[in-house]
Amino acid sequence: MTYPRTGISDDEIPHVTFPFARHIVETYAGETNKVVSTWAQFGPDDLTYRPHPRATSVLDIIRHQLLSERRFFGEFLGTPEPGASDVVPTPEVESFIQRLVDLARARLGFLAAQPEPWWLEPVPFFDVERQRIWIFWRRVLHTAHHRSQLTVYLRLMDRSVPSTYG
Repeated sequence: MTYPRTGISDDEIPHVTFPFARHIVETYAGETNKVVSTWAQFGPDDLTYRPHPRATSVLDIIRHQLLSERRFFGEFLGTPEPGASDVVPTPEVESFIQRLVDLARARLGFLAAQPEPWWLEPVPFFDVERQRIWIFWRRVLHTAHHRSQLTVYLRLMDRSVPSTYG
């Protein structure tokens, strides 16, 4: 897929241990690129923007994205992750984008190396158990939700919105 800004190119997507996993790593790389393209539309003065006093700011959504990915991947899927205090960089759009991409690249290699039985194993997810593949797709949906929030903000700010489909 082609995005206005690419953080992870197609040739960076690692080889997988079983054929269906190709879809998993391609989807995660593609979703990361969609987030990169969306975040890149915001400038330094936009980070405090919120369309309503009760709405979350751009900065808070970006921070939440980085920290919640770390939790989903580290705590629920078992990927090696940095400590929470090391995840959020200085509050600059480019720093956030680079951090998102760096973390995603490391996760891609780990995810691509996992065999099919690993994906199907039930593991703790909050107060229930779910298969890792279910948790992964729940993470992708959570990411799409926050990316969609920010595309609404861009529309309200009369800014360009990157294509959902690349």
